[in-house]
Amino acid sequence: MPEGPSIVILREEVSAFKGKKILQVYGNSKIGIERLDGKKIIDFKSWGKHFLIVFKDFYLKIHMLMWGTYRINEKKDKPVRLGFKFSNGELNLYSCSIKLIEGDPDTDYDWETDVMSPDWNESKALKTVKKLKDTEVCDVLMNQEIFSGVGNIIKNEVLFRIKVHPECLVESLPLKKIKELVKEGHNYSHEFYHWKKAYVLKKNFLIYKKSECPRCKLKTKRKYLGKGKRLTCYCENCQVMYE
Repeated sequence: MPEGPSIVILREEVSAFKGKKILQVYGNSKIGIERLDGKKIIDFKSWGKHFLIVFKDFYLKIHMLMWGTYRINEKKDKPVRLGFKFSNGELNLYSCSIKLIEGDPDTDYDWETDVMSPDWNESKALKTVKKLKDTEVCDVLMNQEIFSGVGNIIKNEVLFRIKVHPECLVESLPLKKIKELVKEGHNYSHEFYHWKKAYVLKKNFLIYKKSECPRCKLKTKRKYLGKGKRLTCYCENCQVMYE
């Protein structure tokens, strides 16, 4: 599943189509795509893992799910969920969820929770996290109402970076560690963005799907943890289990 930084990159890559009229719309989406034919795209936005295509009075909310992909000025050899042709190119979306929503995303979304947004509010996130006393930190980082855009890779890497065991409860953490959790959830997301744009993202993974801890040189653990039972990679030696 693409994480927030990847959706920002998608938003940037399609910016050439902003303000353009849709000359042709196609695909197997059931949202009533004929409504989009001839419409002008007002803007592209991203919030967390949501890619938003904004029109006058309505917008499309696109979620890439686990296997969603896109192509710009080319097609894949598989059914297109939704595609657009413009005077200067084409955009094709695959294996994704698409919803047509009436209204304005600026009314519907809280940009202060988006870790990639310039409006990200660290103080607000800290205040919310501190209230989740009996929640495991692996679930806290995946909470899209606090850390919109943080996904499983970022979760693993942040917890390794701050040396916290993924099953720790928030109430067990020292305040210093809670502050680190919030700060690094934001910081790492932006590093992820720059690494991915430079095609060096995987080279910078320290714990995700690694068999050995780079700090301790000991074998790492792999478990499916949290409410979502997501793959979690960690070191039992240097990631402290606060109790």
